[in-house]
Amino acid sequence: MTKCLLEINHLSKNYHTLNGEIMAISDLSLKVNEEEFVAIVGSSGCGKSTLLNILANLDSCSSGEIKYHKNNLKIGYMLQEDALFPWLTILDNALLGLKIAHEDTSENIAYVKKLLTTYGLKDFINKYPHELSGGMKQRVALIRTLAIKPDILLLDEPFSALDYQSRLAVSNDVYQIIKKEHKTVIMITHDIAEAISLASRVIVLSKRPAQIKNIYDINLDNPSNPINNRQDAKFSYYYEKIWKDLDINVI
Repeated sequence: MTKCLLEINHLSKNYHTLNGEIMAISDLSLKVNEEEFVAIVGSSGCGKSTLLNILANLDSCSSGEIKYHKNNLKIGYMLQEDALFPWLTILDNALLGLKIAHEDTSENIAYVKKLLTTYGLKDFINKYPHELSGGMKQRVALIRTLAIKPDILLLDEPFSALDYQSRLAVSNDVYQIIKKEHKTVIMITHDIAEAISLASRVIVLSKRPAQIKNIYDINLDNPSNPINNRQDAKFSYYYEKIWKDLDINVI
């Protein structure tokens, strides 16, 4: 039986500005299960990143509650840019989160080296970010996030800085890593095709203040990986449905 890992109940977020109060999120409720890949799409400025920041404890909600159904649950947050430090080696960049948390034990360092080796970066451990392609940098950023062994991965437009071809290849790599490591993922994206090809469920948010407009369980005929999923017979069906839910003029 699938276990619920995260529960959001009636969450709202207001910002107070010089021009008055702005409501970013209104009465949003959502459950996310273990090892589920959830993609959240919505118009620009609707509150997607605000929601992720609240889940990452970088911001607070105005009302409502967030329940994590696991003790000492860890959250990993992967941003749009790879944010690698140019003066650190690839290994040191991948270990950064562990060092900040004072958890860079020999066991955890070995785990990170294993991840780098498993996912094609063994020969680059002692290289520097400028020596890697954009796609390889994103893999390092993901491994840095995985290094702390998070229970939930938050992905904020993780492929948006890449060109289209690299974006497809890296999304494929990231998908395979996430599935192999059995991670629970919440990803925000403006790319409908990306959401359908990666996620098991797509949440469509309304314009600000963000509310859940629709939820789609993605049940493709022959699911395999993000590149092949775009060729699935049901892909265009989901794309059209989600497209109609969004105000495409501001996507």
